[in-house]
Amino acid sequence: MDERNPQKQPVLDGALFVGDDDPDAREEAGGAPSGIPGDGKAEQSAEALSGILYRMGLVARVTIREDAERVVLDVQGDDAGRVIGKKGQTLDSLQFLVNKIVNRFPEGRRHIIVDSGDYRARHDNGLISLARREAKRAVQQGKVITLEPMSPRDRRVIHLSLAKFPGVSTRSDGQGADRRIQIIPSRASRGIEQRTRERR
Repeated sequence: MDERNPQKQPVLDGALFVGDDDPDAREEAGGAPSGIPGDGKAEQSAEALSGILYRMGLVARVTIREDAERVVLDVQGDDAGRVIGKKGQTLDSLQFLVNKIVNRFPEGRRHIIVDSGDYRARHDNGLISLARREAKRAVQQGKVITLEPMSPRDRRVIHLSLAKFPGVSTRSDGQGADRRIQIIPSRASRGIEQRTRERR
């Protein structure tokens, strides 16, 4: 556990903005970490995150949860809401930075997740519900549904949630901040739905 309670400093407004290094590769592949629990990466990542939060002037503490697949850094404290940011953008930026710091070398890479309370789980559950609802609509209407622009992480949640959904496939379209997911009904599902409508 790494815990800091800095004295109150002028707080920097706004979320950190960090560009995607390779959104398509990270979105589709996911990248299997090769580190193991007890390798020191969890403590190193918590120290890095605590240092960033301190320099941002935020009063927060960082606790660690880790298993064989990932390290979760949970941020709690007076400024936890500011750490989340608008639509989780600050969390995503902090997670990007910490992963870059801790995983500078390919050996022993660990997937670091920055969370606050159960924000990630609640946010992901909302995305999964949206994905399934829109996938059903794509099949029923027999047309491609295009979602609003999303971060690479959110797009990956959508892709994974619909990977085994019957009758649809997904792909990302567009560039940069305007990149969107398209939910595409299969020809078979479009034909079935069309015949069902004709029988009615």
